[in-house]
Amino acid sequence: MKRLMFIALVSAVGFLGSAHATPACEARALSKDGKPLSGAAKASFIKKCEKEAACEAKALSKDGKPLSGAAKASSIKKCMSEAK
Repeated sequence: MKRLMFIALVSAVGFLGSAHATPACEARALSKDGKPLSGAAKASFIKKCEKEAACEAKALSKDGKPLSGAAKASSIKKCMSEAK
C-alpha cells in the first residue's frame, strides 16, 4: 500500500512540475502553417522553449542588469549549448 501511494505521489508531482512551467511554451507550440504541434514535435519544442526561458533569465551583466543585443544572444547561445 505504501508503495502504491509513493508511486501516485511521484506521478502527481511530476505531472504538476511539467504542467507548471509550460503554459507560455504550449501556446507558442505551432507549426509553420499555424497548426498546433502534437506528440514528439510538441514535447521537443516545449523542452527547447523552457531551456531558452531559463537561459534568458540568466542573461544578466555583472551588475545584475539584463543584457540586450549581441551580448544577450551570445549569453543565451552559450547557456543553451551547456544545457545539452
